Amino acid sequence: MALFRRRKRAGAVSRDRAADRADLAHLENFIRTRRGVEAYLEPRTTVTETTVMLIADDGEWTRRRIGSPDEARRWAHKLAIPIYDVRLMGYPQRMRDYNERRKRRPELF
Repeated sequence: MALFRRRKRAGAVSRDRAADRADLAHLENFIRTRRGVEAYLEPRTTVTETTVMLIADDGEWTRRRIGSPDEARRWAHKLAIPIYDVRLMGYPQRMRDYNERRKRRPELF
């Protein structure tokens, strides 16, 4: 008996998706247009696939999916930016400071 089986509706779209070229293009544009960008590898969760968070020197950040941890490392190496595992390093204080500034003065962002 399959009481808890879910059926997908025809044409239903999953909330999660794999990384695509648009994700990488967004990340690469962020790197080109910001200074001091570092990458932080975020592990796969039950909700999302592996993601990369890029954090600029002023704390501005963006996040997108990436295929795998190995792919993320190769990608960061190719673009000559440092990459850290967020489980080991945590997030930098400048990102938290940026988020706090955005909260206090949203009209500036």
